[in-house]
Amino acid sequence: MQILITGGTGFIGRRLCARLLADGHTPIVLTRRPGRTPQPGIHSVGTLAEVGPVQAVVNLAGEPLMDGRWSEARKQALHDSRIGTTQALLAWMAALPERPQVLVSGSAIGWYGPRDSTPLDETASPGHDFAAMLCRQWEAEALKAEALGVRTCVLRTGIVLEREGGALQKMLPPFRMGLGGPMGDGRQWMSWIHREDLVGMILWLLANGRARGAYNGTAPGTVTNRTFATTLGEVLQRPARLTTPAFALRLAFGERAGLLLTGQNVQPAHALAEGFTFQHPSLAGALQAILGAPDD
Repeated sequence: MQILITGGTGFIGRRLCARLLADGHTPIVLTRRPGRTPQPGIHSVGTLAEVGPVQAVVNLAGEPLMDGRWSEARKQALHDSRIGTTQALLAWMAALPERPQVLVSGSAIGWYGPRDSTPLDETASPGHDFAAMLCRQWEAEALKAEALGVRTCVLRTGIVLEREGGALQKMLPPFRMGLGGPMGDGRQWMSWIHREDLVGMILWLLANGRARGAYNGTAPGTVTNRTFATTLGEVLQRPARLTTPAFALRLAFGERAGLLLTGQNVQPAHALAEGFTFQHPSLAGALQAILGAPDD
């Protein structure tokens, strides 16, 4: 298939492109720097006008939520990079004589807002904080593709784990030095997923003609922040008992600290019910697969 990807040069998009190439597909990456393809065999374009016929679209574009304080200007940039890009894709698809068969569009578990320990599947109600409202608008725009005859899936992604990017890359230096530990009281839930499983889920959604609607991009083995810290310390064979106080996180991150001090116990019920198989369902196994021996 010819597959258009937004966000194809990012932490998830790079690996997705590699998997698509290995499976014999042709990834076309929409990027602000079309001359810099992430790897050989990938066609890059700077505008949607340059895109020829495609059979699928994967929409992963979006400025990172944790990069920069949430000023009004920053919040607008977060909005435009998600909702604005999705609106542009919808307008482009609407004008095509032959539309893509499927759209897989990004979202996040922030859709649910801060929650207690109650397990949440895709039928749970949405939250009302900034991150939740951003996700709700993002999904609402993407789902308009259904009216164009495009099968649409929205993927509510959790914390994506791999050593060369995302949250784990930032956590590793202090944990390797024995300076890691829980954040706040450590009771907040962390819904995570190994990057290979997330990319596998995207490929599965593209290929599964019955798939549509919301899917939680999380592993079934959710844990509390304290358990996450303890498990990462055990895999690295380092102590992980130094707590970062909530007030320090609020001073350092401002409003963004809410993403670190609250969480959601999100379960991938929709994917499991339709037969998706996780390679890394448990946190210890996922971290061992990523980090290997302590001295690697």
